[in-house]
Amino acid sequence: MNEKWIKLKPLEELLSLEPYLLLGALLLVTWAFYQIFLKDISDERHKSLRKAYTNLMRHFVVLSLLLGCFLFLNNSFDSEESVRRVTPYVALLTFAWGSVVFVKTCRTLVLQYLFMGAMKSGVPVIIVNIFSILLSIVLTFWIISQVFAVNLGPLLATSAAFSLILGLALQDTLGNLFAGISLQVDRCYEIGDWLEIQDGMQKTIGQVKEITWRSTILAGLSEEIVNLPNRKMAQAVLSNFSPPDEAILRGQNFKLRLGSDTQKAIQVLEKVASEIFEIRGIPAPFAYVNELTENWVQVRLVYFIDSYGAQYAIGDKILRKSLEALERHDLSVAKHRFEVEWHAGNNKSSGSIPQQISNS
Repeated sequence: MNEKWIKLKPLEELLSLEPYLLLGALLLVTWAFYQIFLKDISDERHKSLRKAYTNLMRHFVVLSLLLGCFLFLNNSFDSEESVRRVTPYVALLTFAWGSVVFVKTCRTLVLQYLFMGAMKSGVPVIIVNIFSILLSIVLTFWIISQVFAVNLGPLLATSAAFSLILGLALQDTLGNLFAGISLQVDRCYEIGDWLEIQDGMQKTIGQVKEITWRSTILAGLSEEIVNLPNRKMAQAVLSNFSPPDEAILRGQNFKLRLGSDTQKAIQVLEKVASEIFEIRGIPAPFAYVNELTENWVQVRLVYFIDSYGAQYAIGDKILRKSLEALERHDLSVAKHRFEVEWHAGNNKSSGSIPQQISNS
């Protein structure tokens, strides 16, 4: 009965020592690629790959046991009816397990190749997942057509209505999938980039942590996890603050009392900024007067940083050190002044005396 559903002959051609040795050689090549080309990756990636290889070796050991069991049953007890009935199922299980090992090995190899081209930034999971899904679909179709003797041509030709219904049901999922692919093709952002996403009146800020087939995962400024669908990312206005080899410009305003020595204030602020490690020396920080009112003169300090996520900590350090330095040089920060004028007395015949008070 099992021969009717499972064709043993195609499986016997694959379940031999030669394909098994080729699969082992592919696993060995993948391991050699890791040892030779990926020595400089981060400790986190080393840990991830070692875990993947441990999992692969466990699967390969199980495959070896299943293959040995099949070869033993197929060659030694071919005459017994009970063994003949069990053998095709063992063969199918062995082939399915070998397919899993093959897909996992190819997935690891593709992941390592992507790691080699992105030593600093991360690798989007979406690319590896799509590759794994396509390879799994091909192997599944092969099993259905060759092992179960099912002709997929008429089945695919008569499944237009089913495909239409399935496509409508998965419209959002497929939209997110293809949006994620287009974002990766255009290379709008990579893992580790800081983004500002403007979608109408809503603004989201975060660092890209992962790009999956459905969404982009961000870590916000308060370490909160933000999960945005890829379709929304593709339709929003994206500002990437992590361009390679380009500094991020930031500034801080200081309001000084009217009549303060602005030239001295500019020198003090520029010196303070140049002594902060997180601020770039090239381009050098600079200050200038950018506003003058009846109450104060405003000096703006402009500086350049490398990390968008560290801008608030750097801004706090700039503000504290600058205020201390200005105070040491007798350059006080201006206070708001306002004047109120009223008349003491409401009797017109007695006259009114203007009174004035100022607050600063």
